Amino acid sequence: MSEEAIQILLVEDHAFTRDGLRATLNLEVDLQVVAEARSGEEALERLASVNVDVAVVDIGLPGIDGIQTAAEMKRGWPEVRIVMLTAHDLRQEVFAALASGAAAYCLKSAKPELLLLAVRAAAAGSAYLDPQVAHHVLGGVRAPGAAPLLTSRELAVLRLIADGLPNKDIAAQLGVSISTVKLYVQELLVKLQAADRTQAAVKALRQGWL
Repeated sequence: MSEEAIQILLVEDHAFTRDGLRATLNLEVDLQVVAEARSGEEALERLASVNVDVAVVDIGLPGIDGIQTAAEMKRGWPEVRIVMLTAHDLRQEVFAALASGAAAYCLKSAKPELLLLAVRAAAAGSAYLDPQVAHHVLGGVRAPGAAPLLTSRELAVLRLIADGLPNKDIAAQLGVSISTVKLYVQELLVKLQAADRTQAAVKALRQGWL
């Protein structure tokens, strides 16, 4: 095993799938699975005690799902690069994964070499999208431009939401109270016709506002 091997945290609740992923990754001399977890909560515990370069995270985890797990990882360990793994080719999942801070998005049905490519790209600081889901991004995001229905402060709040910050951190960043941030969030949900914060960030990404 190379001393410069990319250190990987594997987060997958199904043992059979986890075994296959581990075997695929560990066959490569530059990759090494150093920790495993069966849930988002367990993954966050592992990160507190193991140095990791890349986390390969199943989107459909029990408890807190992969999207929320990725957001928590980026808040606590921003240096860790995240590869989101999913069985589904769904537009909303793609944008939610990107909004949560994932650097790569790969289908479980993809050929092993595509997963390896995603892990290496993420570790190198690049982004990667499975070819089967790339069309969602290319077709869903419009050319960058101003969001005419949002004020500059609302847009600033929206950017911080997309970065995964909770209300208290947004308040600290903008120098306002938490109650004021809550009002901005509620106004954003109404203006963007979004059910929650993640959906608001997804819509903003699709419109090219962030």
